Amino acid sequence: MKKYKVIANGVEYEVLIELVSDSEEAPKPATAEAKPEAAAGGSTRVKAPLAGTVTAVNVKAGDAVKKGQTLMILEAMKMENEILAPCDGSVKSLPVSAGRQVEAGEPLCDIG
Repeated sequence: MKKYKVIANGVEYEVLIELVSDSEEAPKPATAEAKPEAAAGGSTRVKAPLAGTVTAVNVKAGDAVKKGQTLMILEAMKMENEILAPCDGSVKSLPVSAGRQVEAGEPLCDIG
């Protein structure tokens, strides 16, 4: 048990909190397996695994990326899905931006 002080509406309370289960951790964003495929010039094309809205883009053209790095967040079915880099390289093209809706299979970026 851990003892905490809580102040609510100017009144101080002392509370004890007991951890019941370790499995009650905060949910992590889902990772969506982006389907990479060979693109022109030896690049790897990352495609949208499902239809949704790109809510954040964490890279820009020219950025170096490592395999497993989060490239962008794709919101689909009220879930945020991390789109991860399938390989090491640099971002060659990035045809999407935050706020854009994409269809499943649509190119998100090329890594070369």
